[in-house]
Order: sequence, then structure tokens, then C-alpha cells
Amino acid sequence: MNKFTIHQGLVAPIDRENVDTDAIIPKQFLKRISKSGFGDNLFDAERFLDTGEPYSKLADRKINPNFVLNQQRYQGASILLARKNFGCGSSREHAPWAIEQYGFRALIAPSYADIFFNNCFKNGLLPIVLPEATVAKLFDETAAFPGFKLTIDLDRQIVQGSQLGDLPFEVNAFRKYCLLNGFDDIGLTLRQSEKIKAFEAERLATKPWLATTLV
Repeated sequence: MNKFTIHQGLVAPIDRENVDTDAIIPKQFLKRISKSGFGDNLFDAERFLDTGEPYSKLADRKINPNFVLNQQRYQGASILLARKNFGCGSSREHAPWAIEQYGFRALIAPSYADIFFNNCFKNGLLPIVLPEATVAKLFDETAAFPGFKLTIDLDRQIVQGSQLGDLPFEVNAFRKYCLLNGFDDIGLTLRQSEKIKAFEAERLATKPWLATTLV
């Protein structure tokens, strides 16, 4: 996955609490057999006026002009601002896939559902937790200033660009290490590839019958 060091991006607001994973990526899109393409259907039931199905072409869809992500001022947004308990509901990993594939790199909210929160880190997203009053102020600034951007410095663990000044946030040290270096679970495992090869070679040397293929 891509490294996350310092990111500056346009902020887009999802101004309601308890946004669940079925709203983030509706259930019919879980039928896709690949891990790609979910960004096209992020918030599908709200972004479009028609009902989408897996592999529907965006050019054929009816856009909902009132939904926030369809508004011109939020095109190209890469920081998602949300209210508390974002990502609740089912534990589908497709939700952070859709958010990341749409183009977001970070989220800011007062709280997240636990499984969604952990899945974000595993997929290259940085879910930042800030106090509810601070998030409310960021919503006000996003509404008041078209083109409102924030800068997120993961190494220093601060959000910059708000009238509130530098906003510090906490992040688990291991998760921070993985994001800074671009390591997902597979990437972490592959760092030990030489040790894995050595183990397999020794295992087959001492237990050669394990290599026998049954026909």
C-alpha cells in the first residue's frame, strides 16, 4: 500500500452520525469478485438517483446533484470529515476499500466503529480521532471556506490548516510505523521472506515426506 507521511488535501464533510458500512458501500456490491472498483460505488445510494449494480458504468448512472460528494466544491477531496461512530454496522472490509479507492487518504471524526477503524489502517487509510467540539469547528470551517484544506503530518501527529491551530492526534505506534512505511499485513510478512525460505528449506530437509504430492 502507499506510504502515508505528510498529506495535504481538500476536505469533504459527511454531516451525520452513525454512518454505517452499508451506506458506505451497499450490500449488492459485495458480489464483486475482485478487490478493485469499489470507489465507483462509494455512498452509492446517496450519490445516485438510480439503483446501482456491480459493474454498472458510471456514465450510465443518474447523479444526485444534492449529495455532498457530487458538489463541484468537493471534487478531488482526499480528507473525509465525519461525525461520531463512523463505520458502524457490519464488519465488511469493502467499506475502507471503497473510501480509499475513491481517493481519500484520511478521515477525521470523533469516533469510529472498532472493526472499521482497524480495517482502515490495514488498507492505507489514516482514521484520525479528534474531540467532538474540534470536529464541529472543522465542519464549520469546511462550510464557510470553499476549497478548505488540511495538512496531516503523521510523523508529528498533527493536523494543520484550521483556525484552531495545530491539532494533535494519537495513533498506535505499530499502526503509525506501518503507514509511514507503506506496509500492509502482506508487506510485513514479505519483509521476512528470507527467513521463511530458510525455514521451508530446513523443514523439507528434515521432513522430506511433506513434499510428497498425493494424486
